[in-house]
Amino acid sequence: MPARRHPVLWIDRAAVVSAPAEIDARNSGDVLTCLLSVIGEGPATLIVDMTATAFCDSAGLNSLVQAFRRAGASGIEMRLAVCGPVVRRILEITAIDQLIGVYPGVPASLIGRLGPPEAEPSSKTSG
Repeated sequence: MPARRHPVLWIDRAAVVSAPAEIDARNSGDVLTCLLSVIGEGPATLIVDMTATAFCDSAGLNSLVQAFRRAGASGIEMRLAVCGPVVRRILEITAIDQLIGVYPGVPASLIGRLGPPEAEPSSKTSG
């Protein structure tokens, strides 16, 4: 098996794949191949770490959707960790953020928190 071009970090049963700075027609096939390879290893959750990704074109989006469909067919939840405003915007415009969970960073994606933490309700007891 050839070496992966994108680092994969395993945290328990979650696989975190580091995406490149740009995902476009030039490298989207490589990104998809990597994601499908990781899916084949059977994680419970696949997290695509796009926190360093500044650009993603339609070919890149297509690769993410294909990986999402394959992950779902394998019973694997796929999440995206995205902090760049350009990438977040393209995910919103294309409604991919309605298909795949988009988290503000890898830590949030690991715990499944979509937005900023909400204030905890008071747990005072009367007495």
